[in-house]
Amino acid sequence: MGVFSRFRDIINANINSMLDRAEDPEKMIRLMIQEMEDTLVEIKASCAGAIANKKRIQRMLTEARKRSEIWNEKAQLAVTKGREDLAREALLEKRRFGEKADSLQDEMHQYDAIVQQYQDDIRQLEEKLHAVREKQRVLVQRHIHAQKKRQAQEEIRHSTSTDAFIRFEQFENRIERMEAEADLVNAYRKPGLEEEFVRLEGDEEVEKELEALKARVARGSQEDSPDTGQDQ
Repeated sequence: MGVFSRFRDIINANINSMLDRAEDPEKMIRLMIQEMEDTLVEIKASCAGAIANKKRIQRMLTEARKRSEIWNEKAQLAVTKGREDLAREALLEKRRFGEKADSLQDEMHQYDAIVQQYQDDIRQLEEKLHAVREKQRVLVQRHIHAQKKRQAQEEIRHSTSTDAFIRFEQFENRIERMEAEADLVNAYRKPGLEEEFVRLEGDEEVEKELEALKARVARGSQEDSPDTGQDQ
């Protein structure tokens, strides 16, 4: 047995609830669509058969009414000719075809109702099928999005893996070694001419400041020593 067993099961089915309970929603919706399409083919075939029968009944009804009218004309002819016996037989035939026409008319009304019901069923099923196909489209888009998101997460995990960090640290260490080597080259570089004069100027200022400091200290020592002339 398929997902649906009858047309009414399909129309009354709660698609969202069924998909929520399904372990594999995409597979479930494919089965729904397949069942709906098969049911739609069957209903359309039945509708086509009912329409064909209706047309056949219509032809029979037209023929019965035509025959009834023909026998009515024959009855009139027989009366004009004074053949009441033939007129009576003609009227019986007219009645028989008239009753047949009435029966066929009732059958026509029944087929009208059947065809109308089939057409309503087809319309409802096509609307339901359209809704399910739309859900399938959304599910497919969600599936594609989920795949891309998972791929992105895997790329992120891969980029933050231990191997990636090791490679990054190795690259960082190599840059630090290059920077250290550059510092060593600058440390042993011979000073330029301008740098020598700047250093000399700096040394001269230090010497002047040192001499001034020594002078202040000497003056302070003289002021602190006792006056020998006053003692005599």
